Amino acid sequence: MEEIINKFSEDADKAIVHFEEELKKLRTGRAHPGMVDGVMAEAYGQKMPLIQLATISTPEPQLIQISPFDPNNLEAISSSIRENQTLGLNPMDDGKVIRVQIPPLTEERRKQIVKQLGEKVEDCMISMRNARHDGLKQAKSGDFSDDDKKHVQNRIDEEMSSKKKQVEELAKAKEQEILKI
Repeated sequence: MEEIINKFSEDADKAIVHFEEELKKLRTGRAHPGMVDGVMAEAYGQKMPLIQLATISTPEPQLIQISPFDPNNLEAISSSIRENQTLGLNPMDDGKVIRVQIPPLTEERRKQIVKQLGEKVEDCMISMRNARHDGLKQAKSGDFSDDDKKHVQNRIDEEMSSKKKQVEELAKAKEQEILKI
């Protein structure tokens, strides 16, 4: 029984960790290196993540600076950032370094980002509900007494409620960060 509960808890924690990673990609009013984490650039004949091609820093609150390890990849990195529609950023390069100015968010854009946040919350909740469903199914199919099955269900529901609260707190904090001018 403990194995089933631990498996559910593990799966729910994985969903929350993934959710936290997704939150880093959502844009707030400030620049941060995580904004370009998902960008893949064409280098050496294959698509590679930006982190493997360059050093990413934020020298100013509204600026991301990308210093390619190999200057030959400068153009590929610039174009991959420019072509990424979800970012909506326009990089500039001086032949050595790429600078990405982060424009201030408009009220409309903030609302769009909050909507994206809601979608990410729902994706996380779906993952956790799937993990809960799997745990309950495993408990029902096991050789347990009815009391044990009920106990497992109660424990999983308690865990679920706790994890859900954690996700909601993370989402609320991120929403405040997004809406803060």
